[in-house]
Order: sequence, then structure tokens, then C-alpha cells
Amino acid sequence: MPGQRTSQVSAVTMGKGERGAAPLWWVWLAAWPVTAVFVLSNAATPLYVLWQHDIGFSKGTLTVVFACYIVGLLGSLLVCGVVSDRIGRKPVLLPALVLALAACLIFATATSVAALIVARLFTGIAVGAVVSAGMAAVSDVAGPARKRAGALLASCAMVFGAGLGPLLAGVLSETLPAPTVTVFAVEAALLVTAVLAVLRMPLARPMSPTRGAWLRVPAVPTGSGRQLARGIAVFAPGITATSFVLSLGPSLLSGLLDTTSRVVAGALAFVMFLAATGVQFAVRRLDRRTVLLAGAAATALAMTALITAVATASVVAFVLAALLAGAGQGMGQLGGLSLLNSAVPPARLAEANAALNVGGYLMAGILPVLAGYLSDGVGLTTGVTVFGAALLGLAVVGGGVVIAGGRPAKRPAD
Repeated sequence: MPGQRTSQVSAVTMGKGERGAAPLWWVWLAAWPVTAVFVLSNAATPLYVLWQHDIGFSKGTLTVVFACYIVGLLGSLLVCGVVSDRIGRKPVLLPALVLALAACLIFATATSVAALIVARLFTGIAVGAVVSAGMAAVSDVAGPARKRAGALLASCAMVFGAGLGPLLAGVLSETLPAPTVTVFAVEAALLVTAVLAVLRMPLARPMSPTRGAWLRVPAVPTGSGRQLARGIAVFAPGITATSFVLSLGPSLLSGLLDTTSRVVAGALAFVMFLAATGVQFAVRRLDRRTVLLAGAAATALAMTALITAVATASVVAFVLAALLAGAGQGMGQLGGLSLLNSAVPPARLAEANAALNVGGYLMAGILPVLAGYLSDGVGLTTGVTVFGAALLGLAVVGGGVVIAGGRPAKRPAD
């Protein structure tokens, strides 16, 4: 009937359910802005050795620059989830993409630590908008009948972009002139295509906006707290492990391989996040509890491999640690998003996604910075060993939280 045909191509509504589902290709396209912004999030990773040489700063300062991204992200999460649920996904995503383009310009012309800090701060704000509004937009476009596909694509878009960024930056910076300018010019082009995707995305403004303060710590509706806690318990150690590899991985590679190759550093980050992407497809049909427990185990094993790597100067152990860290983040992220998708109504989903990421990135921002300064003071081997032991313990605790959380549901995102 005409009315049914119209409803099938109508925008996804929020708060009162959907009248029809968008075509599957739109679900994939909705995930592209998430990927594009996460390419930017880690594109600077292989380039820090250039800036350290040109500007001059310590490993501790490097982790502070990295952590400024976390500061911007957390500040963004305090606002973007709530605003997105109230006024819609597009009004949050478009300014975030503009800010990401500004970050590209600053990175390309950076000649001081202050410039790097501002660029990382802008990047963090853009990423905060994407992990709340952008990932919720993927779920909105997917619709209630495709919750599992929505959670999987949103999560994979994030980790694939996070891995593609450093690989792209490493290859471009080693093969083309003006490395920092070239890398961020290419990324700016990717972000422009993301803007075009958002402009055409089949999304409508919320029909039943939530109430309360606009600026607040993101939360979930009453009754969904256990799902959030279990997601954070596994996702936080996982993303902290990958954050460590991104921030201090090049320094460890320099010590273990005696190389400062930006391609090698970028490739390591890429395979780490490729593992995070692939493992999510591998476990997508397992129940949520199993996925989360496997994520906690992978992170614990990653830290065991990391401690072994620095104790024995083993490149193989370090690569294994990176792969396991990626798997731990991937499964923790998929399990956490799936739990929220199953328990939280669309009108609160962006805020719920923000709450999950606040819990994860708080740990990811604090522990690697402490490890960086500890390494400056007592040496890289001791600093990394202490960090690895602490995170291993937190991963084990996360697994315990999942076990204590109750019986599993049948599917990870149904």
C-alpha cells in the first residue's frame, strides 16, 4: 500500500518505535562517520616520533598529549549523549565532524606541544560525539529487528577505524613528502565524505525528548544498571590495554626491535584493531555473558604476554600482547553495547552509550599516563611490568563482575 511504502523509506523515529526499517546498505553507510572519526583518533600514533624529534618531549609528556584526547572525549560524553537523545543525532554529529576537520588542520601545522594538545582535545570531543550519537545512529537506522547487526556494525566501525588510522598514517608518512600534512589532508577528505553521509542519513528528531539536566554524568534508565556495570567491567580494562599500546607501543618497539619505523608502529596498531574487529564477527552468535568473559580473559592474557615481552625482550610476545589486547577490547565493547541495546529504549540509547564509554575511557586515560611517568622515573621495563600487573588484576575483577551478574541471555544483541 502507498502508506506502507512511505513508511519503509521514512526516517527512523526515536522514543515511539519504528514504522519501517531502512535498507541494509544504509546501516553500513551510517557506520561510516564512526569509522572516519576513529581513523583520526589514532592517525597521530606513528607520527609522535617525528614530533618528539622536532619539538622534543619525554614519554611522560607523550602520554599527557594522548590523555588530552581522553579529557576531550569525556567532556564531550557529558553532553553529547543527552543532547543527541533530545534534539537528534545529526545536530550532534555535524558539529563534531567540523571540529574533527579543525583538528586535522592543527595537526598538519603543529610546531609545539600546545598545538598537539589542542588537536588531541578537539579529536577527543569529536570522538565523544561519535561514540554516543554516531553509534546510536547506527542502531537507530538498523531498527529493532536488527539490533544484533546494529551493535556489531557500530562496534566494528569503531575498532576498524581506530586500526586503519595508524596504518594509513604510517604508510603515507614513510612514502610521501611532508608526512604530517599529507596524512591529515587525506583524513580531512575522509571526514568530508562522512559529513555527506550524515546529511543524507535517514534519521528524524526525537518524538519524546527526555527530561532533566542537559549537562550531567551519563546514566542508564532504572533497571539497566547491572548491564552497564558488566559492560564497563570488561570494556574498561580492554580499551586501557589498547590505549597503552597506542601511546607507549612505539617506545617499546624501539626498545625491542631497535626501530622507529612508522610503518611498523602503524601496522602493529592495525593488526591489534583488526583482531578487535575479527573477533567480534567470530563471537557474534555467542551469548553476552560468554562474550564478556572471553573479553576479560583475553585482556588478562594480553597483560601476561606484555609482562613477558618486556622481561625477555621478545617481539613475538609483544605482538601477541597487542593482538590479545585488541580481542579483549573488541569483545568487551561488543558485549557492553549488546547489553545496552537489549535493555535501553532508543530514546536513551545515546546517553547509555556515553555512560559505557565514560566508564571505559576514564581508566584508559589514567593508567597509561601513570605508566608513562613511572617509566620515565624507574625505566620502561619496570613501568610496563607494574602497569601490566595492575591491569591484569582489573581484568580478572571484571570477569568476576560478569560471573556475579546473572545468567546469560540467548543472543549478544537480540
